[in-house]
Amino acid sequence: MKRILAIAVLSILPQTGVVAQPVPEPSDYRMDHYRSPVPNVLSGGTVVGPEEAYDMWRASKAAFVDVLPQPPKPNNLPKGTIWRDKPRHSIPGAIWLPNVGYGAIADVTEEYFRTGLNEAVQGDTAHPVVFFCLEECWMSWNAAKRAIEWGYTSVYWLPDGTDGWALWDYPLETITPAPGQPQTQ
Repeated sequence: MKRILAIAVLSILPQTGVVAQPVPEPSDYRMDHYRSPVPNVLSGGTVVGPEEAYDMWRASKAAFVDVLPQPPKPNNLPKGTIWRDKPRHSIPGAIWLPNVGYGAIADVTEEYFRTGLNEAVQGDTAHPVVFFCLEECWMSWNAAKRAIEWGYTSVYWLPDGTDGWALWDYPLETITPAPGQPQTQ
């Protein structure tokens, strides 16, 4: 009877034949198509899911660094147009370092990233730090990889980002970029 039931269930499920292939970890930074499937590994770092990140957050065991890009104010807005940045709803207490997750960053952006990251971990490169953005966003992978290359030894990456965090109904708050954000990428 169980066999018949199993066959019946399988026969009504869609048969797409599509099997998701794991995304290989690149040897260098991702330079384009930043919103696409990401690998499930980060060499030199630790991949965490929302539940583990939440436990770290509740225990105040790590600094949280949000690297979601922030669109610049368009230069060609008609005079008198009011510009409002889109609010960023992020993990409470996170530092937001926008635009630091691109594959190639300008020197001024690198300095902003180094300064903000140093402040987030209070100068301790061994202090745990969790990088995130949105789900399937290479920006956080790039930022975490860069921190590892700079000698940070307790780097965590949350590939589900705030999308996964919110899916678990964990708290979010509106944050603003850390001071000193460069005006150009």
